[in-house]
Amino acid sequence: MLFDLRPKRRREEIFDREKEFEELEKSLNTYPLTLILGIRRVGKSSILQAYLNENPGILIDCRELYAESGHLTKEDLIKELQSKAGLLEKITSKFKISLDLKFMTMEPRESSLREVFKELNKIGEELGRFVIAFDEAQYLRFYGSRGGKELLTLFAYAYDNLPNLRLILTGSEIGLLHDFLDITNYESPLYGRPVGEIIVEPFNRETSFEFLKHGFKEAGAEISEEEIKKAVGLLDGVPGWLVTFGVEYLKDKDFEKAIQRTFKIARGLVIGELKELERRSPRYVEILTAIALGYSRWSLIRDYLRVRGDRIPEPRLYTLLENLKKMSWIIEENETYKIADPVVATVLRGK
Repeated sequence: MLFDLRPKRRREEIFDREKEFEELEKSLNTYPLTLILGIRRVGKSSILQAYLNENPGILIDCRELYAESGHLTKEDLIKELQSKAGLLEKITSKFKISLDLKFMTMEPRESSLREVFKELNKIGEELGRFVIAFDEAQYLRFYGSRGGKELLTLFAYAYDNLPNLRLILTGSEIGLLHDFLDITNYESPLYGRPVGEIIVEPFNRETSFEFLKHGFKEAGAEISEEEIKKAVGLLDGVPGWLVTFGVEYLKDKDFEKAIQRTFKIARGLVIGELKELERRSPRYVEILTAIALGYSRWSLIRDYLRVRGDRIPEPRLYTLLENLKKMSWIIEENETYKIADPVVATVLRGK
């Protein structure tokens, strides 16, 4: 059902992403490592989970693991892989494979991630390939004491030596994920190894309209085309917000109340994300607020901050703007900045 707030788990539940599924399949046939990239709530996790529902593989939510302790360790990852025992048994049983996966019964501190990857590669030998997917993989930079370099070395080993293993990394902070992988840097373990990239874009206006129209038809609810157009105009093309509006409208079929509740929900989610961002630097939120209010050029942002008493050094402002681009909060076009998600901009204007 389209109006389901949880990530979709079946391909038929996902609207108008056939091209992305085709690109993902083609990439996995070509590259040992594939990236699925896009802003928050655009549907990356749904595409990934639906793909894994049809193909043998396991999913690790890196953000969830990071949130538990503020860092990631080898033991964390092995415990998470061991927690997939039921899924692995289901996969091996479905395809009538008999394998002795030793890491499933070993103490995490006594296990090696390289050995785990080699054992999962054995499943791939029987099935053609096996996928290990890392959702929100930019959090892997908090692995170990060297900014995740040990994991990059492991990924490089898998890339070169485990032909039946495929790695998928998703990221909503696109620049940070690219910085973490650092593929163009000679000193990076992944240097010189091409990777596949699938960019998941927000829907355009026409597709957003059809998405809502189809969702309401599926739910057996009537809504005017004018109201759908108005909702698209307010929410733009991020599927997560369109789904939220659909769910809220179905409660009492009142457009204004549904929009108000949608933005209330959005405000709660976005404010939580802004607080996490603010822990990195309070200036990030001030800069985002400036852009949301229309101060869209570098000099205007600088002047906005100075009026508010923050005489930020110009090199520092440049660095913060570059970081916000890397974290996919903003985009830059023709020396003009804008918030990547229009709903986030609306929330910021109302802060």
